[in-house]
Amino acid sequence: MCSLETYKIDLKGLKEDETVLDFDLCDDFFQSLDGSQLEHGALHVSVSIRKMTGFFELLFHTEGSVTVSCDRCLDDMEQPIDTDNRMMVKLGGTYSDDDDTVTIDENEGILDLSWFIYEFIMLAIPIKHVHAPGKCNSAMTQKLEELSGAVRSGEEEAEAIDPRWEALLKLKK
Repeated sequence: MCSLETYKIDLKGLKEDETVLDFDLCDDFFQSLDGSQLEHGALHVSVSIRKMTGFFELLFHTEGSVTVSCDRCLDDMEQPIDTDNRMMVKLGGTYSDDDDTVTIDENEGILDLSWFIYEFIMLAIPIKHVHAPGKCNSAMTQKLEELSGAVRSGEEEAEAIDPRWEALLKLKK
């Protein structure tokens, strides 16, 4: 299991105006997160933290790939990830992430980046993920074609009209 302590940043302890942190994520990262929908992936995350008056600006650059299941054939597929994200953080009374700015407890000053990184990765995955044409599991594709409504509804079913609609068509004429 991966220790998520690595992703906790002491913002009050940052000495320089700009700090760059690099993280390499693997399967252990996703398995360590409670509620993670992803299980496999290999990504590199670079986080640039810039101190500003009263705020911290965090710029995330994530690239690599994760394994998701294909919506069509349900086989695993590699989904490339290449995303840039920005987050503003300020120190305040209590933790809050309700608006565009995340507020962390001023007394503690610790920001856990693990869940934010995970959310940025999830947002980079397209809603529909399917293999490239011809790359889906052929057995599953064949079964889908057999069971699809277009194949089952032969010409005779297409020609037959519900009697209620047929009566309406007569009224139309």
